[in-house]
Amino acid sequence: MKLHKRHLILTIFLPIQMLLMKLVAKNPAFIEQYYSNGIYPYIASFFRITLGWIPFSVGDLLIAFAIFAFIRFIYRLIKTRFKNFFPKIIHFTAILSLIYFCFYLFWGLNYYREPLAKNLNYQQKKYTTAQLKKVTNHIIEKLNEYQFKITKNDTLKVENPCHQKEMYQLAVAGYDNLSEDFPQLKYVHSSVKSSLMSLLQTYNGTAGYLNPLTGEAQVNDRIPKTSYPTTTCHEMAHQIGFAAENEANFVGFLAANYNEDIYFKYASYRMAFSYCISELRKRDRPLSRELWENVNKGIVKDFDASYAFWQNYSNPFEPILKKGYNAYLKANKQDKGVASYNYVVDLFISYFESESKTKITQ
Repeated sequence: MKLHKRHLILTIFLPIQMLLMKLVAKNPAFIEQYYSNGIYPYIASFFRITLGWIPFSVGDLLIAFAIFAFIRFIYRLIKTRFKNFFPKIIHFTAILSLIYFCFYLFWGLNYYREPLAKNLNYQQKKYTTAQLKKVTNHIIEKLNEYQFKITKNDTLKVENPCHQKEMYQLAVAGYDNLSEDFPQLKYVHSSVKSSLMSLLQTYNGTAGYLNPLTGEAQVNDRIPKTSYPTTTCHEMAHQIGFAAENEANFVGFLAANYNEDIYFKYASYRMAFSYCISELRKRDRPLSRELWENVNKGIVKDFDASYAFWQNYSNPFEPILKKGYNAYLKANKQDKGVASYNYVVDLFISYFESESKTKITQ
């Protein structure tokens, strides 16, 4: 196999790109202005308009092809007893360099934008356990309210009757409502799809993902439907440029909460409660147990059913995959890795406290 000059150039370009990313990460204001609010919306719109009408996930097919190509590459490398090893590795690294470039150009630079809290003018600071308790109590009240409105019985588990595709359409309506109060969170050109790899995602503990090379939001259509609305809205938040997981969680909460559909509202407070009670458990376990006593039994059954669902798919490979994802997040300015999802609690407290102040002044 001949060593191509362009492969060598692309390979050399990979470490240069990595160095440039470290420099870019130090200037979030530049990324915010010229990328996240500059060229990215045009890039995102192009991909969502181009691929959004296709009924299946193009991104999933690309991943399947990439996995096949990688396995074929390893197989042929071994079969030929590592003949022409150097040119083949250079070729492989050149492809990685191209993917790396496309990843950050098409979406990944959003990891380095300014914090959402600054965008929303939230004065974030360390919150107290008392603040967390107060907000969690409020969330429990709203969660109980919507559970009872749906079931008319506080002991019955919520069953979402909506089809997945119907929820994708409803999610867009929620974002439309949200953009009236938060214009910076406007969502246009829908491209939300059920993943072709939903079974695989279930086994690796994933509810959804955004394909950064196609701009498609992929949702695992096997997950429990009570959490489906917030998962969908979370992936859509990634599409509009909020890469950090805690920020996508918060935007997803808002979009679901602003939805007129009661199952979306229930899902929004369900998600908020799960994160807040989890954080409270870390700080004061007896207090978290005390607050659980105020939760309707039907909601407890919902959480138990969700836990049982994921336990049915637990396997020895899931922790390994999560370690890989953890490393990926840490490499992209999320120092706490998968624990970054939990940092949404800061935003919940800022939001509910600001809402409370607004009601007082009105």
